[in-house]
Amino acid sequence: MKISLGAKSVVYPAPSFVVGTYDKDGRPNVATAAWCGICCSKPPCIGVSFRKATYTYGNIVEKKAFTVNVPSERYVKEVDFFGIASGRKVDKFAKAGMTPVKSTFVDAPYIAEFPFMLECKLIHTIELGLHTQFIGEIVDVKADEDIVNAEGNIDIEKVKPIILSPGLLKYFGIGQYLGKTFSIGKEL
Repeated sequence: MKISLGAKSVVYPAPSFVVGTYDKDGRPNVATAAWCGICCSKPPCIGVSFRKATYTYGNIVEKKAFTVNVPSERYVKEVDFFGIASGRKVDKFAKAGMTPVKSTFVDAPYIAEFPFMLECKLIHTIELGLHTQFIGEIVDVKADEDIVNAEGNIDIEKVKPIILSPGLLKYFGIGQYLGKTFSIGKEL
């Protein structure tokens, strides 16, 4: 039997992405984000949500661009730090020992050490309540060669992305392979 938990912002799993921006002075910043995901396939778009009080919110509004960096499990401490510290007070790249790289197509930095990232230009801003959702058109995806297969697709088992349990406030890795999409269901 299911019990009612009331209205909550919880879904499993939630991503642990890191959004990269430059501030008005060109200083690189990153912030951990779980309120985000792909929202359109043509044009390819991703949505990220931030509170107005955050440094990243102001940076996205200022530069009209951001990156979405996908970390691997080995960077879980850095990912957590990026969500704890404020870029207003600390150089997160320097403190975490990460390398900012200027994107090719948008005015935002990405993290060299993370296995892949999305370069996004801001195309929509939606006021939702406590959070504002920024819709970014994905203008390029950059990935480490060793995580890309022969068909040009990123291998999740090589990325080993971090996922978040929002209700429990815990990080996890991915689980085991369960089956092929648009195929395993045909057994029914």
